[in-house]
Amino acid sequence: MPVTLIATVLNEGESIRALMESIAAQTRPPDEVIICDGGSTDNTVAILNEYLSRLPLRVIDRPGAAISEGRNAAIRAAKHDLIAVTDAGVRLESGWLASLVAPLENNPAANAVAGFFQSDPKTAFEVALGAATLPELREINPVTFLPSSRSVAFRKSAWAAAGGYPAWLDFCEDLILDFRLKDLHGPFAFAPDAIAHFRPRQTFGAFARQYYHYARGDGKAGLFFKRHLIRYLAYFVALPLVSGAAALISPAWLLALAAGGAIIVALPYRRLIRQWGDLSPGGKWAAALWVPIIRVGGDLAKMIGYPAGVAWRARHHPPDWRGGHVEGKA
Repeated sequence: MPVTLIATVLNEGESIRALMESIAAQTRPPDEVIICDGGSTDNTVAILNEYLSRLPLRVIDRPGAAISEGRNAAIRAAKHDLIAVTDAGVRLESGWLASLVAPLENNPAANAVAGFFQSDPKTAFEVALGAATLPELREINPVTFLPSSRSVAFRKSAWAAAGGYPAWLDFCEDLILDFRLKDLHGPFAFAPDAIAHFRPRQTFGAFARQYYHYARGDGKAGLFFKRHLIRYLAYFVALPLVSGAAALISPAWLLALAAGGAIIVALPYRRLIRQWGDLSPGGKWAAALWVPIIRVGGDLAKMIGYPAGVAWRARHHPPDWRGGHVEGKA
């Protein structure tokens, strides 16, 4: 069955070649590639145009379009019902598309497929960031897994029924579409071999901004209230109580504090040991030291971002995505 591969870009001149080369190297080539450019001011579009002779590529120009609007525009322009979605800054395994669309080709009742994604780190900090924030394949429950739009496929008809990507959201937009697709069609089929590699944020500041925006997106969309509440309770209730008990009652309470900290970082450290590979001994020590900083820094960024999103939601009254179409014009 013919398939259209879509992505959005904005000022991706440094990374776009890796994506385009990996698309050109697919063992199952896409029948159509549509890239929506959101108004790049660097050489992104010039580089894309170099691939017009190598790929069935169309570049559509939508200056100022957010990622949701860009994806929706690309999908609307697609000729085919099977849609594969990836993202800028990604490098695809050569068998990515074949694995991703196989469940849709083989099962007419399937409507959406979750691929997978892995960290592609270059530095000790990036190795630690991947270990601290990203699940490994062994941790995934295929029944409950919700994919990133770095690696997902669905039928255009299913996307339309779900209302498309929510144009009012700038972050977490792919999760909203995931929830809508799952509500309409049940769990995603899972394609564990459809792997997209992406480089994590390269600095702690960039990571903190990313997690602030993620949490703000949760607040805007009304997502994960209990998860965020538990985080506030842990830092602003449990931590002061245990610290106060250690200071005023008995130092033995410090054991409870240490145990809680160990639980928080145990899984990231297990991942780190499996992932640090060719890092030098110094790089391994640096990565190990970064893990708790990343965990705490990410939590703080989320605790700042979530109320900002809730405040935005109170002011703007966005659509009730749980009860109807996300966008209303897919």
